[in-house]
Formats: sequence, structure tokens, C-alpha cells
Amino acid sequence: MRKLFTFSAFIFLIVASSFQKKETLTVISSGFTEGAVIPIRYTCEGANVNPPLNITGAPDNTKSLALIMHDPDAPIKGGFTHWVMWNIPVMTDIPEGYKEAVQGYNGAKKSGYTGPCPPTGTHHYYFRVYALDVTLSLPANTDKAGLEKAMKGHILAKGSIMGLFKKGEYDVNKDK
Repeated sequence: MRKLFTFSAFIFLIVASSFQKKETLTVISSGFTEGAVIPIRYTCEGANVNPPLNITGAPDNTKSLALIMHDPDAPIKGGFTHWVMWNIPVMTDIPEGYKEAVQGYNGAKKSGYTGPCPPTGTHHYYFRVYALDVTLSLPANTDKAGLEKAMKGHILAKGSIMGLFKKGEYDVNKDK
């Protein structure tokens, strides 16, 4: 009977721990607000540099941050990934034009940031930031799928900010 009780308690702890709520990071930008238009400066019609991001709420045991910028509206299967980055030091600000950390392959199979540039219509751009309990050892040509696979089981918290963009609709001389 005692073995059955011990085994039951063990199973309960495993099940209970699998339902633990992951913490949430807060991700904001001084360049745009949640659900607003991303300024030209950060797109293919402007300087094509990443917007500044501010991240708060990383758990104390965070070893590194990772980031994926993705456009699910792109007219290709699975959307288009604009930025993949990992081993970002635990910090609160990712500045405009950030080139530190490891810059993986975006959807164009190039490393680094490539700004919004939708062929038609208004697209949604998600900047997702992950707090990880490890630093990752990945080749520099790792893409979104490879990063997501490597992060599995290591995400302590996550958060995102989403911006919109439609090519040709905004004043191209503003925010260049």
C-alpha cells in the first residue's frame, strides 16, 4: 500500500508540474505600439533596421533571450520569417539596428533582420521574445524551425508585440 501511495504521489507531482503556468515577458517598442503601424524606417521602404524593443519580466534564472520576427500573412506556406536571433544577453533593451548575439537565417536564407515588405495588403508582424534557461549551441545558419526545436523545453517565459505594415501606403519621407 505504501508503494502505491508513493507512486501515486510521484505521478501527481509530474502531472501537476506539467501544468505550471509559464511566466510572461512584456515586450514594447518606442518605435510603435501594439497593433499599430510599424514606421517606414523599420521597413524595406526606409532604413530597413530593426525597431528598438524593451523587454521586462525575465525570470531570475534566465540565461539568454531569443527572438523571432514572423509574418504569418505572407503568401507562402507557413508565412515569412524576418528575423531569427538567439543568445541575446539578458537585457531590457534591444536597440535599433541591433547586430549582436547570433543572427540566424531569415526566410530569405540570409542572416540578420529584414524589415516588413509585403507584396500586397496589410500584414501582421510578430516580434516574439523568449527567456531561456540555457545559451544555445547552434550553427549560424539555423532558421526559425531549428531555433524553435532547440528552445523546446527551455522556455521560461515569452512575450510579443505585433505591428502592421502595408507597402506604399505611408509617407515614405517620414521616419527615414
